This record gives sequence, structure tokens and C-alpha cells, in this order.
Amino acid sequence: MQLLFDFLPIVIFAVAYAARGIYVATAALMVATAVQVAYQWIRHRKVNKMLLASSVIVAVFGALTLILRNEQFIKWKVTVVYWLFAAAFLGSQFFAKKTLAELMLGQVLKLDAAFWRQLNVVWAVVFFALGAVNIYVAHEFSTGVWVAYKVVAIVVTLLTLIGQLAWIYKRAPEAFAELEEKSDDDAKRETPGGGP
Repeated sequence: MQLLFDFLPIVIFAVAYAARGIYVATAALMVATAVQVAYQWIRHRKVNKMLLASSVIVAVFGALTLILRNEQFIKWKVTVVYWLFAAAFLGSQFFAKKTLAELMLGQVLKLDAAFWRQLNVVWAVVFFALGAVNIYVAHEFSTGVWVAYKVVAIVVTLLTLIGQLAWIYKRAPEAFAELEEKSDDDAKRETPGGGP
């Protein structure tokens, strides 16, 4: 559910683009990301650093797009965000006690450090590649094709996540054991009397 919420601004952007063009879509994207930040703050009294950085970049590049009436700025924003994510994953690989992948999924899955480092590298490579492809698509194709690429990038991100989970399950199924135990405990708590 959270993943769908994370991608909602891109869906709103694509729908607004189809209905009213790039400038309305840019404004809609700016509003949607601001709402995401506000919602996270109201609900948790903190905002995820990646979401905050992404929303600031959306605000800056979106404002430049609207003020200068130049769609290139919003197109560049995608590469800046993806490469920022790639740098964050890569930086955590060398300069942090825990990788970014572990910080994001470590509450759910229990893996050894080598596994986390491998998953982390995959995310860094995927985000770097998505940013590089964005530059090519933004400069070589129409805005409509570029908007479609943004949707394809969501699919690639989801497939990467699914592929990683399948890879973990194949190589270390015990990583999911604690998650399954938590699900069983939650189901028992929801049953009146705490049992079947």
C-alpha cells in the first residue's frame, strides 16, 4: 500500500499530462508531492529523507518549468532524483554502518551484511540506469514518450523489488520466517479470544 502511495504523484502527473499538458501536469506533481510530505508529517511527525529531498527537487525544477515555460527542467528533475537515490545507496555502501537497503527493509527482513550490500548495489545500479535512460528519452523523443517512460520506470522499480524478494526467498527463505510469524501473531490477535 505504501509503495502505491509513493508512486501516486507520478500517476497524477501522467493523468494530468494526458488531460491538460505538461504545465498543468507539473503543477499537479508539485501539489501531489507537497501533499505526500504533509501527510507523512501529520501522520508520523517526521518525513522520510528521500521523500523530502525528492519533493524539494520537484518544487525547484517544477517552479523553473512553470516560470520559464520550459519543460526541460521537469524532465531533468527525473535524472537528478534518480541519481540522488543512486548516490545515497552507493554512499551508504561505503560510509554508513548500515546500507540504505537495510535501513529501508531491515525492520521486515533479517539478512546478513553481505546480502544487504548486494541488494544495495542493485538499487544503486538500477537508479543510475533509470536516470541515464531518462536523459536519452528526454532529448531524443517527444514529451508524450517521455511521460510514458516515467510510467515504465515505475514498472522497472516494482519489478526490481519483486525480483529482489524472489531472490532473497530462493537463497535465504529463513529471512521471511520472522515476517510470517508476525503475520500469524497479528491474525491471532484479531480473532476474538486471541485464538482460532
